[in-house]
Amino acid sequence: MDKDKSKRLISVNKSASYEYYILEKYEAGIELKGTEVKSLRVNGANIKESYADIKNGEIYLIKCHISPYRYGNRANHDPLREKKLLLHKQEINKISTKIKEKGQTLIPLKIYLKNGIIKIEMALTKGKKLYDKRETLKKKIIEREIEKSLKIRTAK
Repeated sequence: MDKDKSKRLISVNKSASYEYYILEKYEAGIELKGTEVKSLRVNGANIKESYADIKNGEIYLIKCHISPYRYGNRANHDPLREKKLLLHKQEINKISTKIKEKGQTLIPLKIYLKNGIIKIEMALTKGKKLYDKRETLKKKIIEREIEKSLKIRTAK
């Protein structure tokens, strides 16, 4: 949970910080259908392999899987439907110029409820090389060992 009690996490992309360097973060709304909203509140979503792309001056979320709503029958949505992200025009222009740079991508970090509205946190990222990923793993292991040693010292 975040510090703000009005937020509730729905889905998190845990591998994003391992796979990419996070350069900038943006908060956006998502254009959803009724059954998608109900499904997100109950089931969540899979955003691990999703990314955002710019089409006709608008940003769309691609490959984001939202499971069909159990009680939705005919009114259910396509689970992999492209979803439009709701951002200001200035933000879209800023993001589009940065995406055109070599190797930068817009990926989702998390989907959450904020005061009853479903929001998505997007990040402008740059892919890591294999040796960078190994370095990230080494840092995590070192941090865990430091935390363990601190817990042992404070327990005594």
